[in-house]
Amino acid sequence: MVLLHVKRGDESQFLYETATGIGIEQLTYELVTIYNGRLKVSRVCSEIEELAKHGTMLPPDMLGLTDEQIEELHLVDEWADKCIPSGGWRFNRDPVGRRNGRQPQPKMGDVLAKAIEDAKAMISKKLTTENKPLTQRIVQDALDLLRGAVTIVYPMQLPPHDPIRMEFSNTEDLSGTQASLEVIEPSKVQLWFAGKLMHVDKRLGEIVGANEKTKIIVKLAKLNEGAPGREPVITEDAKRQMMLHAYRRQEELKVSASNRFLFPEPYFRSH
Repeated sequence: MVLLHVKRGDESQFLYETATGIGIEQLTYELVTIYNGRLKVSRVCSEIEELAKHGTMLPPDMLGLTDEQIEELHLVDEWADKCIPSGGWRFNRDPVGRRNGRQPQPKMGDVLAKAIEDAKAMISKKLTTENKPLTQRIVQDALDLLRGAVTIVYPMQLPPHDPIRMEFSNTEDLSGTQASLEVIEPSKVQLWFAGKLMHVDKRLGEIVGANEKTKIIVKLAKLNEGAPGREPVITEDAKRQMMLHAYRRQEELKVSASNRFLFPEPYFRSH
């Protein structure tokens, strides 16, 4: 299997195993699906962290309002008593006014925290340094793990407008958010290798050769972003090693020169 080191810009994302016979169009779709899936896991983890602290999301017409404004407008969170966490709740006001403040009890909070920790580890960028490839199945397993934890804590489900529930049902609306800029639409993705665009009518083997044990770096980019920066000929680690070697050699020469000055060799006059 060919091992792909997938990057976005200069930042490592994940490793992926595939065969040289795969078409570039299919390969690009598989890679961008994993890339976007990792982003989804990260978004869900962030929202579950807020859920564990401040409870479920307020209805859209109550977001950001003060208690006085809510009372004045006679607004009511109709989902608050329908979506109660297992074991009850304690009040912990959301300082930004997004969630209703009904924080799950510590035991249920621990369930959510453990799921977040495990899900993040499953899709971590550190896996690239551990030589562990990522798959669509692993990304889906991370989402299922998070879904299961939320179901344990909220057996009556979350309100339909809660972003966590929307993410799980793939109805999330990211328009106008920073997250929307990170996602790459499958119809607008390009794959680059060695500074050149990998054309979708080719197969991987036509570009990198038939060796199934090849390891290459490929980069995901959005359409019209242009070519991403090429990989340096010398890696940063190799560059540091060279600089360290040069420094040590320089210090050795200084010591050698100092010794010659302090302890000059005997001068013998020939007769």
